[in-house]
Amino acid sequence: MDAVVMERMPTLPALARALERGETTSRALVEACLERIADPGGQGQRVYLKLHAAVARQAADAHDTLRRAGQVPHPLAGVPVSVKDLFDEAGHVTRAGARVLAAAPPAARDAPAVARLRAAGLVVLGRTNMTEFAFSGVGLNPHHGTPLNPWDRATGRIPGGSSSGAAVSLSDGLAHAALGTDTGGSCRIPAALCGLVGFKPTARRVPTEGVFPLSYSLDSVGPLGRSVDCCAWLDAVLAGHPMAPPLPRVDAAGLRLAVPQTVVLDDLDAPVAAAFERALARLSAAGARLVDLPLPAFAEVLAVNAGGGLAAAESFAIHRARLAEAGDAYDPRVRVRIERGAALGAADLVDVQRARRDIAARVQVAQAPFDALVWPTTPMVAPALDDLRRDADYARLNMLMLRNPSLVNFVDGCAVSVPCHDAGAAPVGLMLAAGPGADRRLLTVARAVEAVVAPRPDGPAGPEESP
Repeated sequence: MDAVVMERMPTLPALARALERGETTSRALVEACLERIADPGGQGQRVYLKLHAAVARQAADAHDTLRRAGQVPHPLAGVPVSVKDLFDEAGHVTRAGARVLAAAPPAARDAPAVARLRAAGLVVLGRTNMTEFAFSGVGLNPHHGTPLNPWDRATGRIPGGSSSGAAVSLSDGLAHAALGTDTGGSCRIPAALCGLVGFKPTARRVPTEGVFPLSYSLDSVGPLGRSVDCCAWLDAVLAGHPMAPPLPRVDAAGLRLAVPQTVVLDDLDAPVAAAFERALARLSAAGARLVDLPLPAFAEVLAVNAGGGLAAAESFAIHRARLAEAGDAYDPRVRVRIERGAALGAADLVDVQRARRDIAARVQVAQAPFDALVWPTTPMVAPALDDLRRDADYARLNMLMLRNPSLVNFVDGCAVSVPCHDAGAAPVGLMLAAGPGADRRLLTVARAVEAVVAPRPDGPAGPEESP
């Protein structure tokens, strides 16, 4: 699947219109996804760890019946959605991409995020592949295989992680919406590498109950979509406000955007640097006001997390008993990251938490005059799987992938990655970030930016289409 095909996949507003006008049905959408999933030459077997085909067909038929009767719970009712293997679904085992949890008891109930999607009428197709226990930004999974990046299947490039299957389910038409998580970039990284939009909300915005944890302090639940509008629709549902008012219409002209000069622009590869500079030039030409912003606090984040930080410490607390019993069943590259947390004591954690509060407060003050901070989501385009064969290269590239997006998790902000590459080129993500609680305003800004840096062939959705 090439970039042109990816860009022609329908957005959620377009699907909602088609369903409302009777141009398609939920059953037709589900069957088309299932056909693609079953294609032996496609990525379906790597993307889905468990498929709910029969139940999805039944749900689709039910929503079609309700729609004919005029009983529509939400404009997206009947749209197929994929769910990351980190979320509880009633009657299913939450394996978190691992082998070691295969014999765990099935969940008693849906996680609130899944329940909210179902209540809005979205049809859950199945559970998507991911980095084991969500602890990597590259998206590899040695147990179940790794879905390949849609941009360059011939070379075999990484999809990004940890929500790898979520991203490829969208790029390949194996679903039309995707539910992921983001602890250090796990929605935004695969979105950036696969030419999609990924949204990391303020952590407290969406409940993490029923989601297998990586880091209690950093985990957040977010959507991936084919446009900012897609993520805005899904964010409203996930936040418990499915009928939120439309995003206001905002043009790029007059937006105040700050470009941090510390850490996030270091070591950019040539395609990312070129796409980023081109995006800034287009925004400036459209009337946005761009300001270079020294932000030394970002360098402090790297120093604070040098020992593994909150993610390592909290994941070790979660896994230490299981590691002692069945450590050999873990992905060795994930296990070594988790076990770094064993070296962090209570005093170390106190230091990290105190530093986090202080750094977050200073970053919020610095970004307050601006509509958003903007920088490359990742410093490189998707590397080939062969580039990660050596453990040392894996560790280096993984940390590079996580570096830029994880800053937002550390300061408890919200962020969205939008594509900013030219059609047919390697996908590159442009990240916009704001402070905690500014989610809907940030999505409004991102929508205006998206129209400038990543125009779709059929143009951006109209302002009345996005909740």
